[in-house]
Amino acid sequence: MSHPASTAAVTTGTLSGAAIDAAARRLEAGELVAFPTETVYGLGADAENPAAVAAIYRAKDRPSDHPVIVHLAPGADLGYWSSGVTPMAQQLMAAFWPGPLTLILPRAAHIPDAVSGGQTSIGLRCPSHPVAQALLRSFKGGRGGIAAPSANRFGHVSPTTAQHVRDEFGSSELVTCVLDGGQSEVGIESTIVDLTRGVPVLLRPGHVSAAELAELLGIWPALPDAAAPRASGTLEAHYAPQAPVALVATDRLAVTLTALVLAGRRVALLHRTELNLLADPAVVMGLFARVVLPTDAAGFAHDLYAALRASDQAGTELIVLETPPASADWHPVSDRLKRAAHGSTSVLAGMLHSTGN
Repeated sequence: MSHPASTAAVTTGTLSGAAIDAAARRLEAGELVAFPTETVYGLGADAENPAAVAAIYRAKDRPSDHPVIVHLAPGADLGYWSSGVTPMAQQLMAAFWPGPLTLILPRAAHIPDAVSGGQTSIGLRCPSHPVAQALLRSFKGGRGGIAAPSANRFGHVSPTTAQHVRDEFGSSELVTCVLDGGQSEVGIESTIVDLTRGVPVLLRPGHVSAAELAELLGIWPALPDAAAPRASGTLEAHYAPQAPVALVATDRLAVTLTALVLAGRRVALLHRTELNLLADPAVVMGLFARVVLPTDAAGFAHDLYAALRASDQAGTELIVLETPPASADWHPVSDRLKRAAHGSTSVLAGMLHSTGN
């Protein structure tokens, strides 16, 4: 069974059961389908079809040893996918599934290791987005798993709208369908917890916080060590736009931006607090882009990736982003920004040096 390659999105207003069923048939035929989740958009393939999973890696230019997350329908048989569904895993699933929590569990022997980057573990998640759930219920009658990393080129900013996916893969013959479910509600990737070694280990922070995990389990999740399994989105450099990202403390923004703008640098500013520099028309007019983000962590996360993409589209050579607060509720955002800005400190320093500041 084959279909002509097309990345034309099924729009939210016309998204029907028939359209979702057609996308499920594409997945069953070994094709790639992009679909919305509550976190970000995923690029999906049949998790039990190594050739289809390999196509995800080709489309994203993703390293073959970097695992993907398998998405499951509500009520799926976890024992089919994992050889070690512990009481702790059951607790977490009962509390947070469907939702933005990925569990790393021992992989069942019959599940191909293509989804785990060759590891003996597997990442499993049940998304809460209604389109994702409908697709999972239709795919293999609800008994299949959809391997789905974020629907973007490897290392780039994750997509939170169908248009972002089209911007990434519009010319790719591998992505045959994009289901449009509107803007993702959470806006950053799921929390990842490793349960393969007896104690919970927080591999990636997200909307489900460490405090919520600790309250439920009665134990604070440990930080990853050298023996932790590889997991999606945990490399030092990740979630990065094309332009370098410079994190600048609030009290340094005015002098930094003034120097850059007056030197003719193409700068985008992403900030959440009111700034005195905005009283200077020369600085404001000199910015290539400016996005005022919400002051709360959840709202900031929701809007962040779209703001980074808009800054890139403005043709900026540097994105200056106000450093977020250090409080625990900002930890997931700080994690993404640290990875997005990895290696960019020298870029900002070089630009400021050239201005004499």
